[in-house]
Amino acid sequence: MSRSRMGPALMGAVFVFLTVLLPTQAEAQFGLRGGPLGVARFAVGHIIGLSRLRHARMAVRGSNYRSAALRSQDPRGAEHGQPANPYVLRAALTAQAALSGWHGGRRPQGWWRHPDGSYGWIGPVFWPFAHDDLTTAIILGDTTSLSLYGYGDIYAAIFAPYAAPELAAYTAPQGRRARRVPSAEAVCDGSDTGGLPVDRIAAAVQPNEMQRTALDELASAWTSARETIRASCPAQAPTTAAERLGVIQARLDAMIKATDALAEPLAKFVDLLDDSQKAKLDSLAKERQAALASAQHKDAQAASACDPNYDPRYDPQAQRQYEQLVQQQWPADEIASTLKLDDTGRARLDVLQDTTLRTMETLSPCPTKAAATPQARLAAVKARLQTMQQAVKGVGDALDDFEADLSDEQKAGFEAIGPKRGM
Repeated sequence: MSRSRMGPALMGAVFVFLTVLLPTQAEAQFGLRGGPLGVARFAVGHIIGLSRLRHARMAVRGSNYRSAALRSQDPRGAEHGQPANPYVLRAALTAQAALSGWHGGRRPQGWWRHPDGSYGWIGPVFWPFAHDDLTTAIILGDTTSLSLYGYGDIYAAIFAPYAAPELAAYTAPQGRRARRVPSAEAVCDGSDTGGLPVDRIAAAVQPNEMQRTALDELASAWTSARETIRASCPAQAPTTAAERLGVIQARLDAMIKATDALAEPLAKFVDLLDDSQKAKLDSLAKERQAALASAQHKDAQAASACDPNYDPRYDPQAQRQYEQLVQQQWPADEIASTLKLDDTGRARLDVLQDTTLRTMETLSPCPTKAAATPQARLAAVKARLQTMQQAVKGVGDALDDFEADLSDEQKAGFEAIGPKRGM
């Protein structure tokens, strides 16, 4: 994609993507080798801090957290009687599950990981902890995990991190290998565990009888929302890029339906509270935000990239890093040569590349201030999911156009590029 075609907003999003990820030339070269820049690791400094990320990686490498832990219990509980950082534990759990089937489980980390060390794709499963992420965003005002989903996950859907046998292991019948590779069903059942924190809410607002009834109705709706999301868990492993994008769409559809189902009972409960009770309910979100703020590592360069007055067109570093990103993640010449594309095919590949890269703009990594009320936060969550849904649809349409005139042999060659580049 030429510089003249890059708008300031896209370049700004890209610069935020890169400022934390590629602070030095040496680190840039290391991070680019073998995959797509660690998939949106720009958020590390803003989210949990590098020290917590190191602890998560050490836990994974030391096999302290096994995929077997993805069962019907809250993986964010205490470890040896000490309060556990939820993001560290989640990172360890999802990384172990995601990597258990990848390259025989021998790799310490995969290129499609999220900034907190966790993974948006575990085999055929997209967005583990989807229900928990809705809960923390709506009730606690914490969109940390929600904001990590975007370009990197869409890229991983196109250039699959898993080879076909590795992917199939997640949906294979239970056997000796299944002790090491969790089933998709186990991932879906074990990852969304939290539900509505009814006891915490009740303790905070001290509801009367009518309010308690409304809270119970809200809790029931929350449980039903979890089942709606759980039903989107794939029974079969998607084997093509189009099918993987379809898995993303199905998951997003289910999450949006869940937010719709929660809107009325949530509004009913909150509207029954008096001003003092609403303030106490809001204190749960403020406590969460204060805890997150105490763990954050500020990054002035990334923050300046989110300044509305910042114009990346006048930043040579942003230009160079963007060009490096495109060259490494989208080796268009290699793909065109491997598939023996004609001029039309190459043009369609360029459109697919541009459409996918522009999801960095539509799914902006720049942080936004949490809305003041649960209802407003729910609306904001739904809007983010709908934005991602439209972005995925656009990429899917571009992929359909690209593959329209490809032979079966060319399509197979394109699918093989992902696992090959993940080596």
